[in-house]
Amino acid sequence: TFLLGVPRVFEKVYNGAEQKAVAGGKGKIFARAVDVAVAWSKAESSGGAPLGLRLRHALFDRLVYAKLRAATGGRLTAAVSGGSALGDRLGHFFKGVGIEVFEGYGLTETSAPISVNMPGANKIGTVGKPLPGVSVRIGDDGEILARGRNVFHGYWHNDAATAEAVDADGWYHTGDVGELDADGYLRITGRKKEILVTAAGKNVAPGPLEDALRAHPLISQAMIVGEGRPFVAALLTLDPEAMPAGRSVADLRADPEVQAQLQAAVDRANATVSKAEQIKKFLVLDHDLTEESGHLTPTLKVKRNLVMRDFAKDVEDLYGH
Repeated sequence: TFLLGVPRVFEKVYNGAEQKAVAGGKGKIFARAVDVAVAWSKAESSGGAPLGLRLRHALFDRLVYAKLRAATGGRLTAAVSGGSALGDRLGHFFKGVGIEVFEGYGLTETSAPISVNMPGANKIGTVGKPLPGVSVRIGDDGEILARGRNVFHGYWHNDAATAEAVDADGWYHTGDVGELDADGYLRITGRKKEILVTAAGKNVAPGPLEDALRAHPLISQAMIVGEGRPFVAALLTLDPEAMPAGRSVADLRADPEVQAQLQAAVDRANATVSKAEQIKKFLVLDHDLTEESGHLTPTLKVKRNLVMRDFAKDVEDLYGH
């Protein structure tokens, strides 16, 4: 069985398994199993796991991983993720469990795929190598440019938009920022138009921070703010499926234990970026961001302009105004 999904699907599977383990009094066992799965995957990607790690991995395969595979139907061994970044830790976790996730990258204007990881050539944390017939280069400003037969000819009756998107040499300007590593694998670091510039002039890519925050089971959505502000902050929403029965968002927002868990999630996200990019404050919104509320696209991406409009007061509260 093969699955195609967006990162939120895989986050939900992971979070659901973690919540079930905690509820059953096996939270510490699950946490250890996660660490071993990640360590095993990383070791396998760099020459092979040592004997001790292989033995621990085999033990947790019987105790945890086999049950998780059974919960996904028992025949799922591989999946493709696209739409946004999956996150290195989650990618390594699923590989360690026995479900290898291949990240890919593409846009409507490129007839979907530009690059994808492949069996035997899967570098977790990247979106793979460009497909045959597709050329990729990185512009001077870090923007990912693509050229090939898969690139569209233009927007319908909109020559101005076409000229802006495709240059004279046929390179399509994706609007995404990234890098090609020494092995030719493409890594996405953010959206060009989403880069925040703080009052101190520091450029901050919100995507990696938001992806790290959403990996926490309590967090449904996260949006980084800080354009023209003295520091970076975050708007968070709680996942309704993770909320205890009978507890309201207003109640949980004031709960010290919940605040501590959210702070731990922020600390983990902050550990992946420089000090100037770190989240200094966060605030929990009074309801989730959804398609129905108009704040998410059909591919579950946050509509930043609408969130900034509808939660302007919350943003001001973060900065003490």
